[in-house]
Amino acid sequence: MARLREDLDSLVVRSDFEQRAELMAADPETYYITDHYLNYEWVLVRLGRVHPDAMRDLLRGAWRRAAATGRKAPRKRKGSARRR
Repeated sequence: MARLREDLDSLVVRSDFEQRAELMAADPETYYITDHYLNYEWVLVRLGRVHPDAMRDLLRGAWRRAAATGRKAPRKRKGSARRR
């Protein structure tokens, strides 16, 4: 969903390619990528430049994406059947 980048100035946030392109076109000083993230659906966000409301919206979107792709059927636990 998100993680702090090694430089401690940027947060790596899950995004889709379309949203990432829009963000980078609108504000390239705040939103960017490195070659490493070119083929992945992530955007880097400079924490010192991003508006708190924009960061909140990005994190909510990232959480929704992670929740939607992370849903799995519940696993059956071994030995959980009740005996009578």
